[in-house]
Amino acid sequence: MMRRADERDSDIPLGCACAVTANPASALDELEQIMSWSERRENWTPQTEDARADGDVDYGRVIHSASFRRLQGKTQILSLGDSDFYRTRLTHSLEVAQIAGSIARQLGKSFPDHPGAAHLPDRSMIHAIGCTHDLGHPPFGHGGEVALNYCMRDHGGFEGNGQTLRILSRIESFSSEAGANLSRRTLLGVLKYPLPYTQVRNLAIQPSLLKGTAVVSLLDVKSCKPPKCYLDSERDVVDWILEPLSLADRVRFEESDERPGKHALPRHKSLDCSIMDVADDIAYGVHDLEDAIALGLVSKDEFFAALLDKCPTFLDALKAKYRNESGNDVFSAMVTDLFGGNASRKHCINRLVHHFVTAVEFVELPDFKEPLARYRVVMQSGQREFLNALQGFVVDKVITSPEVQHLEFKGQSMVVAVFEAINSDPKRLLPRDQYVRFVNSGSDVRVLCDFVAGMTDAYLLRTYERLFSPRMGSVFDKL
Repeated sequence: MMRRADERDSDIPLGCACAVTANPASALDELEQIMSWSERRENWTPQTEDARADGDVDYGRVIHSASFRRLQGKTQILSLGDSDFYRTRLTHSLEVAQIAGSIARQLGKSFPDHPGAAHLPDRSMIHAIGCTHDLGHPPFGHGGEVALNYCMRDHGGFEGNGQTLRILSRIESFSSEAGANLSRRTLLGVLKYPLPYTQVRNLAIQPSLLKGTAVVSLLDVKSCKPPKCYLDSERDVVDWILEPLSLADRVRFEESDERPGKHALPRHKSLDCSIMDVADDIAYGVHDLEDAIALGLVSKDEFFAALLDKCPTFLDALKAKYRNESGNDVFSAMVTDLFGGNASRKHCINRLVHHFVTAVEFVELPDFKEPLARYRVVMQSGQREFLNALQGFVVDKVITSPEVQHLEFKGQSMVVAVFEAINSDPKRLLPRDQYVRFVNSGSDVRVLCDFVAGMTDAYLLRTYERLFSPRMGSVFDKL
């Protein structure tokens, strides 16, 4: 008998729900598999009075981590300091976590009898995964990512999602050797691209400088854009994460798609990761649009022209639910609400998020035996096309605008300068605690990359000014 997602045996950890079969031997195998996803790389036993499940523990460790707090000082799209209204990486991550929790709950309600519903994560676990998804992004957003991939071109490269796994499995200090020591299932949910850098990179694309510049050295951004991957330094961690998979499942899970003239793209992700990924897209497409409108970075006419005829599913839903609200021109009414006052804009934004969250559904990949790989979450095609149009509008009118790109360009230049300065003489320029870590690593350049990647925008800027500004500075300036 199929159980609902919120029905669990008392001895099965929350966040690891499963369908219990009638065969006792099969049920025992399934229980062992579930317990395997609850394991941690370092043994840890909760105190007897601790009522928390795996997801609760993981969520607490993420929320209380230094890496999570630093996200408040990292750029989402717009430069920090221009306003205290718009999103940072921290507020974006909180919104992704909340939307991911809503998606998981929605799936349980919309598809209670679907086999995938029995394997949905509990709220704390999906919140933990949502809050971690941007931990590895360096200062100055994707400009910083491109810069560090260039800096690490001879040392295994750099990619923000891969750095997230590295932070959680190596750098955070909740355990002696396993970083935050999160449960295996949470780390599987964080593993957005389950292939290493060296396996998906296109060797014909080498991070390099632009040719033909005479006065300054500039990055060739196209060549410096990293592949979607985890870092080879975490191969052992990924081996441990994927240990419960059968050999056949693991081979399939590590498939990729070759793309001429580009890096290969990993093909698969887990059920939990797919929920987080859809939530990230919703937050990116809707909430970043809200910031752009509120700060006057896009005009009503631009939005009208770009989105006309791109949102039939949303307009149909509005007409069906609110028959007398918009007259005969629902699209114009929606645009008026978005570009009206704060109250009408927020009301419309909430409707957009609801429209996308309620359009999620399961897909099944029957070649996989493991349920966390077999079931995945996607958005229905009509709503997906509308969300893609919103994201494209934000990219075209905001992210790639000269006003934003000037700041990203400057940021990536400062990241390269700070990294190369520190790499030139780590003993002289690294803070003492970081130098100890560098020495203990056997002078691994990856440790220097960890230090720079972990900087907030403001800390990177202060470090750059201290190293390169003509201003004398002071020994009392905090490193």
